[in-house]
Amino acid sequence: PAFSLFLFTIARDPLRIIILIAGAFFWLVSLLLSSLIWFIAVKASDPQDERLQKGLLIFGVMFSVLLQEAFRFLYYKLLRKAIEGLVALSEDGCSPISIQQMAYVAGVGFGLMSGAFSMINLLADALGPGTVGIHGDSQLYFLTSAFMTMVLIFLHTFWGILFFHGCEHRRWWEITAVVVMHLTVSGSSFCNPLYVGSLVPSYLLMAAAAAWAYLLSGGSAQNLRRFLLCKS
Repeated sequence: PAFSLFLFTIARDPLRIIILIAGAFFWLVSLLLSSLIWFIAVKASDPQDERLQKGLLIFGVMFSVLLQEAFRFLYYKLLRKAIEGLVALSEDGCSPISIQQMAYVAGVGFGLMSGAFSMINLLADALGPGTVGIHGDSQLYFLTSAFMTMVLIFLHTFWGILFFHGCEHRRWWEITAVVVMHLTVSGSSFCNPLYVGSLVPSYLLMAAAAAWAYLLSGGSAQNLRRFLLCKS
């Protein structure tokens, strides 16, 4: 599904590809900084204290979420400046891409890079040692992780639309809602290996974020009905 988004809505437009790659780079930098801080915190603490190490892991996840959203805001400011430059250079005084389209492409960039790193972590776990479920644990680890990766890609796409809309119209509660949803989805991963506790809330939030982003993008029930019925 994520590849389909890229193929049908981004791949044919060079400007959108540039925005997507830049968005992926911003997410990557946020991950690098949060990983560095978490690594330093772990090395500076007692590795034998399991309670402390779990607390540091929770701190690392929450800090990473906040840092990702901070970089999303920085990317919005950068794209806002880019639009002003595109308008100044264009002959008709109009930007070749709207801020709504930028928000969508930037969200896909964040999501694809997030999904790529999730896949890399899964491949690293698949190398062993041992076999998933050998000690009576769930054997659905890889399958549920794939579904979790997919929902995160879509969520980042919708969060990008919501976040940029909030910044554009100074609706700070929309930005706060994105941060809260991101923290909720990331925090739900601590319910694993009870995968129902992480997958179900994440997909419910994805459905809510999708409907919200659709409405903010100018969608309506009538447009959706025409689309489903293949009417112009």
